[in-house]
Amino acid sequence: MYSLTRQDRLGLIRPALDAHMLGLVSVAQMLADCGYPSIFADASVCEACNSPEDIGHSNRIREWITAHRITAIGFSYRLDPQDGADLFSRFLHQLADHNLLHTRGGPIRAVYFAGLPETCKRVRKRYPTLKGFFCGDETPDETLRIFGIDTSLLPPSMASGLRYDEDRLAFGRELIRKGDYLAVKPVERREYKTFGSSADTVIDRLNHGQACHLPPLMRAHVGPYLPDRKEAVSLFLKWTRQLAASGFLDILSIGTSQLTQSDFGGNCEGKPNGGGVPFNSKEEFAAVWQAARPMLVRTYAGTRNIPDLAKMYEATINMAWHALSLWWFCRIDGRGPYSVLENLQQHIETLRYIAGTGKPFEPNVPHHFAFRGADDVTYIVSAVVAAKMAKVMGIRYLILQNMLNTPRYTWGVQDLAKSRAMLHLVRELEEDRFQVILQPRGGLDYFSPDLNKAKAQLAAVTALMDDIEPHNPASPPIIHVVSYSEASHLADPDVVNESIKITRHALIEFRKLRTKGLVDSMTQNTEVVSRTKELISEARSIIKAIESVIPNPYSAEGLYKILAGGFLPVPYLWECRDEFHRAVSWQTRLVRGSVKVVDKDGMPIHAADRMRIVLNSNLVPASERIGRKRRKSVNSNSES
Repeated sequence: MYSLTRQDRLGLIRPALDAHMLGLVSVAQMLADCGYPSIFADASVCEACNSPEDIGHSNRIREWITAHRITAIGFSYRLDPQDGADLFSRFLHQLADHNLLHTRGGPIRAVYFAGLPETCKRVRKRYPTLKGFFCGDETPDETLRIFGIDTSLLPPSMASGLRYDEDRLAFGRELIRKGDYLAVKPVERREYKTFGSSADTVIDRLNHGQACHLPPLMRAHVGPYLPDRKEAVSLFLKWTRQLAASGFLDILSIGTSQLTQSDFGGNCEGKPNGGGVPFNSKEEFAAVWQAARPMLVRTYAGTRNIPDLAKMYEATINMAWHALSLWWFCRIDGRGPYSVLENLQQHIETLRYIAGTGKPFEPNVPHHFAFRGADDVTYIVSAVVAAKMAKVMGIRYLILQNMLNTPRYTWGVQDLAKSRAMLHLVRELEEDRFQVILQPRGGLDYFSPDLNKAKAQLAAVTALMDDIEPHNPASPPIIHVVSYSEASHLADPDVVNESIKITRHALIEFRKLRTKGLVDSMTQNTEVVSRTKELISEARSIIKAIESVIPNPYSAEGLYKILAGGFLPVPYLWECRDEFHRAVSWQTRLVRGSVKVVDKDGMPIHAADRMRIVLNSNLVPASERIGRKRRKSVNSNSES
């Protein structure tokens, strides 16, 4: 293994046709924190990398290497495995032909490859002597070890942050190695009157569980895909009966297809399904509820005729709770036909209906901002704004989903701070008729395609969930269990049940270790406490600015203006970029395991300074502003 030194200059390059940059950026920032310089290939070099065998392109790549005195190269390609392996081979041949490799007297002492697992497998077979491979599931600690960097030389704060993540993963590995989790039994919950009946609710089940000191409720997303619609529905009903009979799953989330969400009841012949179960009638949904006894059941919201679909869910599956994405699942992300404003109007109408049912509401919001490059403060602010909207609309129970590991390069200490700050601010809204219920989950792209490693990661993220409120045995009350096969294949009932067993056993064992003092208590961790205070302060300043300039912010028009005005940065937004040019104009980057808004030089911008830019540089048109004298009345109205 080659050990990268501080005298090396690592060049990071990707073909222009591959837009995936976050992994490269994360590696570069991590190395910079450790004192190891790296250089990104500019747009012309990346373009040349699309066809490196072209004489002009190969010369451009050589000039870049020579001009920057590059001694090591990291090549990234995260698209088609066959194309990636072939393209990298052509790139490597050019380095050899130009005598740039150290074996031919050139400056390049080490070459690393990053790609999808299958691409790495193919490249490793062709070039087994490469210095390192990155399949995308590496922890920061593992990444540094592949580069041969001694982690004992890291800055203390960075070493502490990485140690917390590595310790949790070691806990997960040991838990899976022992295999004791396989002996976990279902939880007996049938002692309350409405259990499993049409009158049962998630609130009843939560209250019973907490009164009897039972484990958290387990929710899982299930949805097989088959080309034949009727076969897919039949298989799902079979899986549902299996899950109900096994007794491990409390809340079944139906993974409906895109067609179900957008074209329910219509003629779907010849239309692409988009994955998931293609239900297309009330009778099929009603059959799920029957098959699911005694589980609670819920599913995705629609993307067309959203209030009507919510009513149908209530009538057929006794919807455990409703989830809406507010700004998302419309034209802005290619998931629905409505404009953002139309989508918000439909969601407001649906929220009125949900409030009338007394059912809980889950804002399926913050992680969608994170998926599109939002910073940690925006993640928190979007959750608080959604919670305030829910309260204004008369929702009594808010299920606060918190997707950890998003982006997956986030350090655990930063996740804890973000989680605690969000929970603190949303809980400030609580009163007799508004209750907040925490529901953490693992990140969508966190899990490794290596199933044993993924199982260990599931245990590790469960420990992270418990550290959000480490001395509250009733927290978290609900866990959204992401199945360990997430990066490999769809989870069938056996995988779902095993994932639940891992989650429940990890929770028990991690709490035992904490009680014995064998793991660090994160209650007073200096970095977490400091970052939590910082996030709360910054989020407050943004919410204050929103409420000072947006008339009636907790309305469809208000939420639209919040995004359009640039209060919530989404630099990686692909659709509607012109419409939301103020939101995409910000830059963000990973900074020591957190995501921050930065200036053109890559330096973090404090939220208060961001708001001065928003308020004073025409990011919010003058016609949308209101005077200082109206602030008090607007804030009062927004809380009514």
